[in-house]
Amino acid sequence: MSNPLDACLHAVNQVLLGKEAQVRLAMTCLLARGHLLIEDLPGMGKTTLSHALARVLGLSFQRIQFTSDLLPGDILGTSVFDKDSGQFVFHPGPIFAELVLADEINRATPKSQSALLEAMEEGQVTIEGATRPLPEPFFVIATQNPVSQGGTFALPESQLDRFLMRLSLGYPAKAAEKALLLGEARRELLPRLEPIFSHEQLAALQAQVPQVRASDALVDYVLRLVEATRTQPQFAWGLSPRASLALLAAARAWAFLAGRDYVIPEDVQAVLPPVVGHRLRERADPAGHGGGALVQWLLREVPAL
Repeated sequence: MSNPLDACLHAVNQVLLGKEAQVRLAMTCLLARGHLLIEDLPGMGKTTLSHALARVLGLSFQRIQFTSDLLPGDILGTSVFDKDSGQFVFHPGPIFAELVLADEINRATPKSQSALLEAMEEGQVTIEGATRPLPEPFFVIATQNPVSQGGTFALPESQLDRFLMRLSLGYPAKAAEKALLLGEARRELLPRLEPIFSHEQLAALQAQVPQVRASDALVDYVLRLVEATRTQPQFAWGLSPRASLALLAAARAWAFLAGRDYVIPEDVQAVLPPVVGHRLRERADPAGHGGGALVQWLLREVPAL
């Protein structure tokens, strides 16, 4: 394929069958320098998607299995005394990778979950008084089981807000699942994926995304969406300025992935559900998951022009 981004999407779609829309959104999230949360039942392909993205983008990969006894030091790393040198030597944890899969993040305690906050927001971690930069690029894909399942700790709003997008892969279509059953094991296909980008090429693409033009009228549409969440009575709370920045950044990345250097309202509408769905709650049920219905109301009631 002439377009490396299209080639990248095609390669991932050959492994994760029937999930073209979710793969495109995941790539959009990466181009926008965000982090991705995938909420779904076990066995839906969340780990496969993470592995495939790391392979085609040429990124170093680490998986952290979150459990109830996981400690922050297991994520960030720790210093160990070296008797030969007589000094403490820092051993970096799995967070020091370019693509980190935080698997089943809501099975860990809030203390361990919070170990990711500084890393995701600042691109660095502070350990034993020393600040250590993380690799560039740095991309977190976290998976979580539905909160209705046992042994889970719900992510607080402050941590949910660190994720640019939240996706659900869902069950595959019948044709895709049949191809999955008749084809090779996904574990055997992953090692065959070849890197399509160098680090320099990926960094250059990410640097181009903020240059995608957003007109005053387009920005006004984003502001109307955000303002509706702050003024309409069905919303428990409104979207923050961080959320409005995330929405515009994701729309720019979606337009860039489509080969355009300008944003149109359809770009905003395409990324609105995964960007704001996990940030919204219904006033009648602030502890529930009414974000999906609220997003549909925004798409239906807020005029684009």
